[in-house]
Amino acid sequence: MTKVDARDLRTNETDDRGRIYLGTEYANKRVTVAVVEVESDHPNEDELAAAYREASESAEEFAEEWDGASDEAWDGLDK
Repeated sequence: MTKVDARDLRTNETDDRGRIYLGTEYANKRVTVAVVEVESDHPNEDELAAAYREASESAEEFAEEWDGASDEAWDGLDK
């Protein structure tokens, strides 16, 4: 197994097609790349579902509060 010096590790971001630009210092050289970790900048489905539920509950609470405030406002106009 090849030992890798931690100072030689680099973090790069891929383009929209998953490609990484290594730089001209690697031109015309054979390069072996290992993917150690992949991070996504998009929330996973569980996070999206939880956020949707929270927003839905908040909207319901807001609608109930607005309904009460609206009734009070209309009642105030009738006097």
